[in-house]
Amino acid sequence: MFDYFFKLFANDLGIDLGTASVLVWCKGHGIVLNEPSVVAFDTETKSVLAIGSEAKKMLGRTPANIVAVRPLRDGVIADYESTQKMIKYFIQKANKSRKILHPKVVIGVPSGITDVQKDAVKRAAEQAGAREVYIIEEPMAAAIGAGIQTHEPEGNIIVDIGGGTTDVAVISLGGMVVCKAINVAGDKLNEAIVQYFKRKYNLHIGENTAEKVKIEIGSVFPLDEELNMEVKGRDLVTGLPKTITVTSDEIRTALSEPVKSIVEIIKDTLAETPAELAADLVDRGIVLAGGGAMLRGLSELLKQETELPINIADDPLNCVVNGTGIYLEELDNIKNAQKRI
Repeated sequence: MFDYFFKLFANDLGIDLGTASVLVWCKGHGIVLNEPSVVAFDTETKSVLAIGSEAKKMLGRTPANIVAVRPLRDGVIADYESTQKMIKYFIQKANKSRKILHPKVVIGVPSGITDVQKDAVKRAAEQAGAREVYIIEEPMAAAIGAGIQTHEPEGNIIVDIGGGTTDVAVISLGGMVVCKAINVAGDKLNEAIVQYFKRKYNLHIGENTAEKVKIEIGSVFPLDEELNMEVKGRDLVTGLPKTITVTSDEIRTALSEPVKSIVEIIKDTLAETPAELAADLVDRGIVLAGGGAMLRGLSELLKQETELPINIADDPLNCVVNGTGIYLEELDNIKNAQKRI
């Protein structure tokens, strides 16, 4: 009776707990929230001042007593207390103005985190009000969200380039046959742009500016027509505000090292793939998901480096959160199948 009551009224949630952003999928509503993984708090009172979009606006702009931080770094929890408060805030916000009981929650986490770190994520969600918490690794969630038939006896490879980590997995029969993760993804790409401006122009730019540059003119493969944009920052020599114009060719140079690391981990994963599954990949190719999948020229670069077809998922930014939602809806079937084994 109680199970029926919960199923009737509880808006169960799927959460993509990303280093850069948190996305929440709500049963019956789809994606209801997409906000930055940022928490701003007062260092004197220890009180939280803002979470999500409002907190991100404070990055690099706060007075001494206010700190805006990302509680997840490189795909793992760096600040447990802030993560717990962030999860609680997003769960409550996702269910605002809806009749809600403690929800069942599926959370997508990077494949490289330890069991201890998975338990930390689970505890944070439970303390935030979830009645049941299930953990799914992000490459599996991304594959499900990208429409890959993960339970088929055939090989598929997914590359999920998020904010903190790049996860690469070869999937067959509902499991990850080979899986690798590297702490090089969107944040490291932004950092590489920041460092490039310091080295070449003695110009200090913020994280948000670097991300804007990456999105607007960033590329990793020669373009038919190179792009350019004005970038504003602080001159490290004079200390004064300064504006310069940069090209996509320059940003390609800035991104070369982190992108090389991503290419190498994909090649390493392919090298460890069993021969029968590798044969499947010749036809099926690589599926790209995550925000990094949208980087200009990445598919062309990977095709050149791997000699495999490259397919960008239809909705790369939302693959993981959509995958958690699909997994959530199939939980009862999954549990029944496990009981029969």
